[in-house]
Amino acid sequence: MLLDRVRDGDADAINRLLERHRQAIRQMIDRRMDRVITRRVDASDIVQEVMIEANRRLGDYLVNPTMPFRLWLRHMARDRLIDAHRRHRVAATRSLDREVPLVSGDGDGSSAGEIVGVADRELTPAAAATWHELERRFAAAVERLDEGDRQIVLLRHFEHLSTAEAAAALGLAKPAAGMRYLRAMRRLRSLLDGSDS
Repeated sequence: MLLDRVRDGDADAINRLLERHRQAIRQMIDRRMDRVITRRVDASDIVQEVMIEANRRLGDYLVNPTMPFRLWLRHMARDRLIDAHRRHRVAATRSLDREVPLVSGDGDGSSAGEIVGVADRELTPAAAATWHELERRFAAAVERLDEGDRQIVLLRHFEHLSTAEAAAALGLAKPAAGMRYLRAMRRLRSLLDGSDS
């Protein structure tokens, strides 16, 4: 097992362990990061900070692994996102909400607009418009959920955690997490149907 090799001090195993989880952490950050903050903070920088911190704190984790490694990394990533939000959204001296994003002209394909453009070329204009409207409505409905319901939906559907993993992340018993998830999905459905305005 990889964690056993890490405990034995195998540097290659440590690198492999962190790399194994890098993409999942990146996806979590991409999904949870405030879009306004992405104008100032690169998600890959936050991922790198998480990996550096995990490497630094790995010895402590191995002595007392109170949760699965994946969830431990997720908690660190969440804390980094909160820090970024505080630095760049709450405490900013000028409002990020008034900034206008610039489109990168260097053609390296790194701007979000260029990535969306590639995806949009695979759809007809009508289908792309419909897709974007569905995405907008879903995101708006998720934001209207109360905090507990929103967390379970994000964990289950966007971070692809199992019910047991989501329960551990939220500090709930597995049956309680299952009930919260069912309640959240009922509420989300009613919001999307327009029956709960």
